[in-house]
Amino acid sequence: MSRSPMTWVKRNPTASRLSSATLMALFALGLGASALAQQPAPTAVPVGTVMAEKRAITQTADFVGRIEAVNRVDIRARVTGYLEEVLFKDGATVAEGAPLFRIERSPFEAAVEQAQGALEKAQGALQNATVQRQRAEDLLKTSAGSVAIRDQRVAEEKGAQGDETTAAANLKTAQINLGYTEIKAPIAGRIGRTKLTKGNVVGPDTGVLVQIVSDDPMYVTFPVSQREFLALKTNRLPTNGSAPLVSLRFSDGSTYEQKGRVDFVDVSVERATDTVLVRATLPNPAGKLLDGTLVRVGVQADKSEEKVLVPQSALIADQQGSYVFAVEDGKAVVKRVKVGAEAGSYVVIEQGLVGNEQIVIQGLQNLRPGVPVLASPVTLTTGRS
Repeated sequence: MSRSPMTWVKRNPTASRLSSATLMALFALGLGASALAQQPAPTAVPVGTVMAEKRAITQTADFVGRIEAVNRVDIRARVTGYLEEVLFKDGATVAEGAPLFRIERSPFEAAVEQAQGALEKAQGALQNATVQRQRAEDLLKTSAGSVAIRDQRVAEEKGAQGDETTAAANLKTAQINLGYTEIKAPIAGRIGRTKLTKGNVVGPDTGVLVQIVSDDPMYVTFPVSQREFLALKTNRLPTNGSAPLVSLRFSDGSTYEQKGRVDFVDVSVERATDTVLVRATLPNPAGKLLDGTLVRVGVQADKSEEKVLVPQSALIADQQGSYVFAVEDGKAVVKRVKVGAEAGSYVVIEQGLVGNEQIVIQGLQNLRPGVPVLASPVTLTTGRS
């Protein structure tokens, strides 16, 4: 039985692989097109917005300053002696003329009595010299005396007058030294801690016994750079009392409730730092300001200016600087800005905004440039200056 011949077909393996690859590519493209057709449009990100507001504000320049007492006195002993009493409590407020220290009086009282005795002796000698001079003049008139004796008596009287003057001065010096045994406060203010206690020997070479500083009002002094100095225009203080206002902020961020005014501008520029020293006076009725405290000083300009303000919560910073997100045509847009001074919870925008832009302040963490947004207005009720 004969078998029917079989036909063998030789397949091209390269053609087979190309066909498979083509089919797979077409299949993938089909799936991709289907997936793209089924992908939903990007969801709008909900955000809270406020309008960039243009307002007339008073610009404030910030500086670093130091509180200084108007009056500061170092108390020293002016005579040498044993310290008998300390008559104040450290840190207390003292009145002008209040006794502070008492030095042993006995040696100085004895010196006064000795000087008093010397004065009385000199007065007696002067009285006798005066009588002798008068007698010599009378004898000269009757030709019973000589001119030489009269001149001698006049010289003796002059010498006695000089001795009396010296004795009187010594008595006054002794009385003054006796008064120095009680050291009194030359000014009113707060007194520091005493350096020496009862029983020590004190004198002019001892040094400072204690310091008193006045506490109301107080000065704040701060250096201003030449550029800022020209901007403030405070080189000539007005005589009508309208000098720039000054406010203080402590290191913890709290604000001092009292305001002051600039009352002094130095007459020359410090060449080493190219700064001018400016001083202001502030009331200190509650004693919050302490001599030597470092503070932030805000100096207000004399005229207000129109500035664009946005909440500080809208600001974002990166390596290129500060920016905010604005809403334009339903999308988030980056606005690069130059930030100025603070105004409460707002901040001044010097460049980058013109006002009335819709600025995002809520939902910033989900924003990217160009992302669709669903904007809702936010009402801010606090934080304006």
